[in-house]
Amino acid sequence: MKQETPTLKKAFSKALMSFISISPMLIAVMGLVGLMQVYLTPDILSTFFGHGSLVDTLVGTLAGAVSMGQGMISYVVAEGLMEQGVSNYALSAFILAWITLGFVQLPAEASIFGLKFTFYRNILTLISTIIIAYATVLTVGALS
Repeated sequence: MKQETPTLKKAFSKALMSFISISPMLIAVMGLVGLMQVYLTPDILSTFFGHGSLVDTLVGTLAGAVSMGQGMISYVVAEGLMEQGVSNYALSAFILAWITLGFVQLPAEASIFGLKFTFYRNILTLISTIIIAYATVLTVGALS
């Protein structure tokens, strides 16, 4: 038991120091996310949509990536967009990108996980978001 205690203390100390070193960046990311959620309202976002399924999917992906946040909030924003006539392609892409992408957090992610990992994760997630958005709309259409 005595051997585990120094290791546990050392691990806790390292974790605390890591948290302290990244906390300014985390605070900045949370602030930027809050600003995006305030200034990118459903009314503003809806003006970018309505230009065909491919453009709507791309715009939905980019809008979701820029205005990232919690999943529950994305459904509320998507409902507002849906009421304004935004296509299902855009809505699917928006919700997926909102949760999985996050351009605002790229510097923090790169400093923690490394630039190479961050680059590949975001590129693969971007491609997957577009493919899954199309597959979702096609699947829902086929089942209706």
